[in-house]
Amino acid sequence: MEIHEERRDGTLVLTPSGRLDSVTSADLEQRLIAVAGERRLVVDLAGVEYVSSAGLRVFLKLARRVKDAGGVLLLCALGEPVRQVFDLAGFLPLFAIEPSRERALTRLGPGA
Repeated sequence: MEIHEERRDGTLVLTPSGRLDSVTSADLEQRLIAVAGERRLVVDLAGVEYVSSAGLRVFLKLARRVKDAGGVLLLCALGEPVRQVFDLAGFLPLFAIEPSRERALTRLGPGA
């Protein structure tokens, strides 16, 4: 799994790519936990082709940490297989989700 990072308008955008399963979830978790104190965080899932229950746990932990730090987390660009996993697990209502990175950044507005 690769994880690209960029900052746009005061928002940190992380873009993982590949499969998010029991083998790769620890790497993603380490990177996401390291940035969980960010006030504005977007995770672009366009390049993620598969998410297992281990991957879902990573997102749940991240959401709790970002919320505890007073930040905002948005997920975006979930492909249909990933969206189905989130839906079947009952996770869709737990996250703010936008269809694209641009929509997520627009939703957050310009940063300070």
